[in-house]
Amino acid sequence: MTAEFLAPFQNRIEEKLAQRLSTFDQPKALSDAMAYACLGGGKRLRASLVYLSADALGLNLDQADSAAIAVELIHAYSLIHDDLPAMDDDGLRRGKPSTHIQFGEALAILAGDALQAAAFQTLAEDELLDPAARLRLIQALSTASGIQGMVGGQVHDMAGEHQGLSLSALTEMHALKTGALIEFSAASAAIIANNQRIEPLLRAFGAQLGLAFQVQDDILDETSSTETLGKQQGSDRAQAKSTFVSLLGLEAAQNHLADLIQTAVKLLQQSQLETDNLLALAHYMVERKH
Repeated sequence: MTAEFLAPFQNRIEEKLAQRLSTFDQPKALSDAMAYACLGGGKRLRASLVYLSADALGLNLDQADSAAIAVELIHAYSLIHDDLPAMDDDGLRRGKPSTHIQFGEALAILAGDALQAAAFQTLAEDELLDPAARLRLIQALSTASGIQGMVGGQVHDMAGEHQGLSLSALTEMHALKTGALIEFSAASAAIIANNQRIEPLLRAFGAQLGLAFQVQDDILDETSSTETLGKQQGSDRAQAKSTFVSLLGLEAAQNHLADLIQTAVKLLQQSQLETDNLLALAHYMVERKH
């Protein structure tokens, strides 16, 4: 499956990110590092999920821009910090030198810090949304990106190196590290629409997609190439990290991935939001090549 159905949303978020980042133009070295980390690469799955969920709920996409921008800014900050020598020590990201290689470690850390702050500022300043929606989005994104989400998951990830994690521990770790932001992306439209019936279903849908994304990442880390991935192939194995492939084997990991997507589709059906695009996104998680 190609990702042509994602192209309008990928193009939209690229434009919106560029516009937002242009408002942070001083100090120039810092703004250059922020733009380098954010623009011109990536699948934009999180932002696209924000838009696809908003579209399924009948929202104007303008109402979803700040959430889409914010989640991509948080994601970009996390990648900068993940790549640092103190973390995963990766020199390649999205097919180009990691931010700390290009700009130095100190500026890379500050760029990540600034991107994180900019994400919450973007939500707080969105006058298209009522104050209650802004507050709930800020709360949801801070939870998804902090100790109860992405950052907590990263700590579990580092602690799990050379440990041989159980499947349940690995699942919990990735539900935090990868899944929490994707869960936020899926639920954000329901928060904006104040649709309390749909929100838990979209959260559960996003949680399944988040785990599916990680399982496919682990599969691709074993089966793809550095050139295709845009990052070092086999890096998890080199760092002695537990993965779904190392625990289950390749075929069982592929079967697990199929089960996660099947559950995600059932949640869409239950929520009556099984649009062509959301269904396509679910299946794209299985079939993507990088």
